Amino acid sequence: MYTTIDYSNNSKEKYRQLSAQLDALVSGEPNVYANLSNASALLNQFFDRINWVGFYLMDGEELVLGPFQGLPACIRIPLGRGVCGTVAQSKEGLVVPDVNAFPGHIACDAASRSEIVVPLIKNGEVFGVLDIDSPELNRFTEEDLTGLMQLAAVLMKHI
Repeated sequence: MYTTIDYSNNSKEKYRQLSAQLDALVSGEPNVYANLSNASALLNQFFDRINWVGFYLMDGEELVLGPFQGLPACIRIPLGRGVCGTVAQSKEGLVVPDVNAFPGHIACDAASRSEIVVPLIKNGEVFGVLDIDSPELNRFTEEDLTGLMQLAAVLMKHI
């Protein structure tokens, strides 16, 4: 059962709590879409000052839209294109302080100003990416990237 909690003010502890909450939320559920849907809802509740959070999943040589919270989004993203396609190709997370300064940025929502994307890795292969957008410049930090990488590892053990 899901309950809202008061997260710590300490960044590392806050992400530890979030990861534990996600682990409990998806534990025992084998359905990928149910788990990704709950993960996107949890992250939407966790983050303030965001306008989109969700997943893109590998489908052949491109990413396809998965469960998300926010306005309708781009459906397919080629590998190496935009922030999500770049992360899927490199297998490394990215914090983008200003999406308009990112070469080849794909503007699914004109209100998005900054973005953080984390790869989802299963058995050494990219399963997809976690993507979070904000209408504020410089919304995300390296601490957010570290915390979300840990969260992605927790999520992937259930997928």
